[in-house]
Amino acid sequence: MQESELILNPDGSVYHLAVLPHQIAPLIVTVGDPNRVHLVSQFFDRIDFKISNREFVIHTGTYQGVPITCMSTGMGTDNIDIVLNELDALFNIDLQTRKIKEHHQSITIVRIGTSGSIRNDIPVGSVLATEIAIGLESLFSWYELASPSQAEQLWVDQLKQVELPLVPAVFQSDAKLQSLFSSEFESGITLTAGGFYAPQNRKLRLNPSVDVVDRLKNIQVNGQFVTNIEMETAGIYGLSKMLGHKAISINTIMANRLTGEFASNPEDIMLNTIQKTLHLLCKS
Repeated sequence: MQESELILNPDGSVYHLAVLPHQIAPLIVTVGDPNRVHLVSQFFDRIDFKISNREFVIHTGTYQGVPITCMSTGMGTDNIDIVLNELDALFNIDLQTRKIKEHHQSITIVRIGTSGSIRNDIPVGSVLATEIAIGLESLFSWYELASPSQAEQLWVDQLKQVELPLVPAVFQSDAKLQSLFSSEFESGITLTAGGFYAPQNRKLRLNPSVDVVDRLKNIQVNGQFVTNIEMETAGIYGLSKMLGHKAISINTIMANRLTGEFASNPEDIMLNTIQKTLHLLCKS
């Protein structure tokens, strides 16, 4: 690979994350907010490595004896594009020779994030494990996509009936991770928006062109309705699927978009989600 394609720092680390392969564990918890990394790593047995570069804060250590990394991604699938490709490079490209390794290594990515409910029956404080992620942003217009699974195709067919500014990309979670986390959390069908305001039908001084919440809140497949909206999950699921990794997104509901409610104790809710998620990962 040419230097302009796989860009490395002078110490040989990947360009944006600024880490070397031995500094990342194959079990990775991602959070959007850099200030949230310490909320996760405070529960580690120990922290062996820390780095902060741009919006990427990374802590690697162990949790109940299991090697684990927590890292921030920043907001949006544009950042996820960087994070997933560079994480994969750390495990599956020889950074010295710039050649793809002969043996593929799969990693596990667990997103712990915040989200807004678009259903009255999903109150603030709920936690959802995303089973299906629907990308309402443009990232996957730029990739050659693998054929959809049967479950993904059912949602694609339903979404074709709704007039939207773009063609959504649909991705399923890792089945084993979904089974693990559905023992503690409800399953969700998650919309991934390309922004926080108009792309999620928020209006300050500018008007959204499409009320995406209203158009999609009643879409359903086999009795499953769209449940929530956020900004990273479809990017994580789609790139993980194409790169051969396992992914699950755990969504803490901080707002209900239909009732207008927002959580009064967001940090307490998030801490509870983090502890439950780490406990389940340890059990696995």
